[in-house]
Amino acid sequence: MPLQEFDALIDKMTLAFEYADNLGQYVDAAKILFQMNEELPADIQLNLEELENPDAAKSFIMQYSSEIKFAIVEYKQRMMNN
Repeated sequence: MPLQEFDALIDKMTLAFEYADNLGQYVDAAKILFQMNEELPADIQLNLEELENPDAAKSFIMQYSSEIKFAIVEYKQRMMNN
């Protein structure tokens, strides 16, 4: 996937994530984080825990959102260097 296409997809997902998170829809926000992670190549993907309890969604988001954002930046840098 070209960088521009990846960027557009991640931008849409980021907006959806922020919208769900701001509305307190933490389960939906966590699902979006899973989807964002799946768009990354296997060697950069995080090993995310399954979200078994919807009550734990907020802590799941707090734990993984910055890590996924960092992985996305890393992948974008890799794509720009190739």
